[in-house]
Amino acid sequence: MKKILVTGSLGQIGTELVTKMRGIYGADNVIATDIRDNGSDVVKAGPFEILDVTDAGKMHELASKYKVDTIVHLAALLSATAEKNPLLAWNLNMGGLVNALETARELKCQFFTPSSIGAFGPTTPKDQTPQDTIQRPTTMYGVNKVSGELLCDYYFYKFGVDTRGVRFPGLISYVAEPGGGTTDYAVEIYYEAIRNGRYTSYIGEGTKMDMMYMPDALNAIINLMEADSAKLKHRNAFNITAMSFAPEEIAAEIKKHIPHFEMSYDVDPARQTIADSWPNSIDPTAAMEEWGFKAEYDLEKMTVDMLDKLKTKLK
Repeated sequence: MKKILVTGSLGQIGTELVTKMRGIYGADNVIATDIRDNGSDVVKAGPFEILDVTDAGKMHELASKYKVDTIVHLAALLSATAEKNPLLAWNLNMGGLVNALETARELKCQFFTPSSIGAFGPTTPKDQTPQDTIQRPTTMYGVNKVSGELLCDYYFYKFGVDTRGVRFPGLISYVAEPGGGTTDYAVEIYYEAIRNGRYTSYIGEGTKMDMMYMPDALNAIINLMEADSAKLKHRNAFNITAMSFAPEEIAAEIKKHIPHFEMSYDVDPARQTIADSWPNSIDPTAAMEEWGFKAEYDLEKMTVDMLDKLKTKLK
């Protein structure tokens, strides 16, 4: 990667990925794009362009203008938001992906887009979900992700596009606040622990889901993109994970640092249904073997860092 175009740059992943990549590859070599300008450091610290990813012509124009060799496509509606407007989710998530893949094909760019544990469904094995297994998701977001995995495979085999991707678990970050995902409770709980000393979880007790701290997620993207292409067998759908926990487990970890913290439950049936359809834990062996994936943060280490950073941020 030498010149990189990032879509969805102002989202949860993009906000931090653009900053990290600019530190590695140079500020002028990472072109951030999003559908809006929020005046943030991502916008001000390097090249930034307004881009609606459903506009294929504009995407190709920008990629050509900056002579990029890599496209990191992050723009998407997340799981809970997508269920509220499934047709919009299909048009944005799949239409944007096709446009990004076509741009990569036409300009011979390397390509990354994330999949998700949402690509699994209720009939997928729940514990230590294998890399290769049944995928019959029951959400529009999940349908989008399975379709995206297959489409990226197609562009690799049919057109030779160097497509790569991971199945992200829930991502936890202190930088950008949640944006409509089912696992967002695991971010909100830290904010509310600092702000109010209490949190009401919309996900029920005992509901385990895979999670990852954002620094590990950013490293995974960069390490995969820098990996030897010849060693990648799964290419567009690597299982990766750092930890798996239920709401009461993250609450217990927070209480070690904020003893008066209290958590209650008011389960949201829509998001609980989505969560129940996903694995309890997944097996990242393929990513470890094919490109050396390794997570640094577990629940304990992440909690210490999240609380420390948020205490400063929320002063």
